[in-house]
Amino acid sequence: MRFYKSFFTLAVVLAVSLQAQAQHAVWANKVVEVSSQKAEGKEAFSPDKVLGEPNAKPLGQVSNDAWIPKKEGKEEFVEVRFSKSLIARQVTVVENFNPGSVTKIELIDTRGGKHQVYENKNPGPIPELFRSLQVTFEPGTYRTIGVRVTMNTLKVNGVNQIDAIGIADVAATMVKEEFKSAAADENGVSADSSMVNLGPTVNSKYVDTHPVISPDGKTLFFARQESPQNVGGKDDVQDVWYSNLRDAAMKSWNPAKNIGGPINTPGPNGLASVSSDGNAVVLINVYNPDGSLDPKGLSMARRTPTGWTKPTKIEVEDFYNDDPENVDFYLATSGKELLMAVQRKDGQGQQDLYVSLLKSDGKTWGKPRNLGTSVNTKKAEFAPFLAADGKTLYFASEGHGGYGQSDIFYSKRLDDTWTSWTKPRNLGSNINSSDFDAYYTVSAAGEDAYLVSSRNGTEGSRDIFRIGLTPQFKPEVVTLVRGRVLDASTKKPVAAKIRYENLLTGEELGVAETSPVDGSYTIVLPSGAHYGYRAEAADYISESDNIDVTDRQKYTELTQDLYLIPFTVGQTIKLTNIFFAQSKFFLRENSYPELQRLIGIMKEYPNMEIKLEGHTDNQGDPALNVKLSLDRVNEVKKYLVARGISATRITTEGFGGSKPVGSNDQEETRRLNRRVEFRITKK
Repeated sequence: MRFYKSFFTLAVVLAVSLQAQAQHAVWANKVVEVSSQKAEGKEAFSPDKVLGEPNAKPLGQVSNDAWIPKKEGKEEFVEVRFSKSLIARQVTVVENFNPGSVTKIELIDTRGGKHQVYENKNPGPIPELFRSLQVTFEPGTYRTIGVRVTMNTLKVNGVNQIDAIGIADVAATMVKEEFKSAAADENGVSADSSMVNLGPTVNSKYVDTHPVISPDGKTLFFARQESPQNVGGKDDVQDVWYSNLRDAAMKSWNPAKNIGGPINTPGPNGLASVSSDGNAVVLINVYNPDGSLDPKGLSMARRTPTGWTKPTKIEVEDFYNDDPENVDFYLATSGKELLMAVQRKDGQGQQDLYVSLLKSDGKTWGKPRNLGTSVNTKKAEFAPFLAADGKTLYFASEGHGGYGQSDIFYSKRLDDTWTSWTKPRNLGSNINSSDFDAYYTVSAAGEDAYLVSSRNGTEGSRDIFRIGLTPQFKPEVVTLVRGRVLDASTKKPVAAKIRYENLLTGEELGVAETSPVDGSYTIVLPSGAHYGYRAEAADYISESDNIDVTDRQKYTELTQDLYLIPFTVGQTIKLTNIFFAQSKFFLRENSYPELQRLIGIMKEYPNMEIKLEGHTDNQGDPALNVKLSLDRVNEVKKYLVARGISATRITTEGFGGSKPVGSNDQEETRRLNRRVEFRITKK
């Protein structure tokens, strides 16, 4: 733990190199199809080398970090996907060596449609050994989620290499030959140099360190060393303390309090991470029944109406750490990835960074997976923090070089293997200095970072400071959604889990829990996707909700209560996340996750029978609206029956616009009337 200094998160806000030129620019993060390849997996010249930002150096020479097709035909191709969709205005293909073979570029929209934006009928060698092929065009009405690049490699002698494929919603140049941003050099990161001491309500004459800010920015956890107010008195090595935000405008904090038992004991206590909903915390050490602490593991405590539960061991498959004095943990915002810095036999040397993924049982964690040689070195890497986008990793390293014994770096995850990362970048001299400055943590809003510094501390001790972040280097935009989960009949709070997913892919992205105090919940959603979310509890059926933050360009907080319907005959449940084309009855792909859940319910309750009811607004011909509403629910029934649900269990009826639930006077409320519901007719 490096004197218990490394069991918390490091979060330094940094812009990716493209943000200076384009507000939204993304590079490919997944290969979905390729015509041929010289190598498999992550090996040199493999198709995966087209993922991420350009990195093939030296330019104009054959590089291990770029894809080489086998050159077997005149239509070699690679098709990629991006982590978010854009209304694109340009596509850039980085041809690292022997450019000129690209014959066609097609954009792939969110529904799988192809849109050609570039054609070269006369491919052939061009004078440069390296080229960044930038194609700009007027934006379409569709959103781009992928790109297909076709090449005639037979027209260009020798090896052909593609290093990167990107899209942007502006026409500005995405990449220069030096692969450097105009905003900052390799080690340059700007931050507001005005560091503000949080003052005596948080800091003391003792060492105050290891800040961990809750995602909503309202609670700051930290550690206080050798204070007489610690549970074990002044000889107590370290306790967990916290302070609540008093005034958001003034950025002032209430007097800090010791979090008390059962989290704090006479031993060394440390808080590593807080969940997105604030209802669970990850702690170093395993808490034994006799009150002692075992350094060979980690624990979790959950919030109760009166405090916190006794910490229980987090079960990680094949967990061990050959250096238990040095350990870090970080629970990702999604609640599904657990990062750790430990020393293991399959590591590069000393501490390495690993990830453990939550298993399908929702309780235990998989075997730690080394993040690979892009991140880890023969020296120590520690203090990992994964940003809310689930891809940007900040960590400390003694092996990547820099300004001191250890510096803070960041790297981008390129795919779902968790072993493919961009080259780590030093955060620069504004962050890394010869003084003791460390342990950055930042809330979802990304306005301020909190850190520990020995500069101008109370009576020479280490204190916690706030530092403002310039807009250029704030985290990627997220949306914070909060509300309560209520029984639809009684309007009383219900203890529930909240699950959220990408409606385009159906992938579940995160899980949160309601507060045991008031039934409230909080989830954090990165921009760039259309999300569905719902509450789940025993003996209830949930009504889902959705939010489209694909184009969200600034941090936003939304309030949305979720309702749970008692599972009884006669109850009506709205299928909020069912989508149709305007005035059509064809199901859109982002309806499938909702329909799969309904299938799951009907399989779980094999005697259950339902009536699907369709509704429209009052616009247009009433008779046609009745027909449209009936066609839509029949299409839903068709989907269910095709996937194993007996047609005898489902009846349908279309009501057109005869049963509005909102005013038809304006679109904002009129859209509420366009809906599909199901009524439980037999349980």
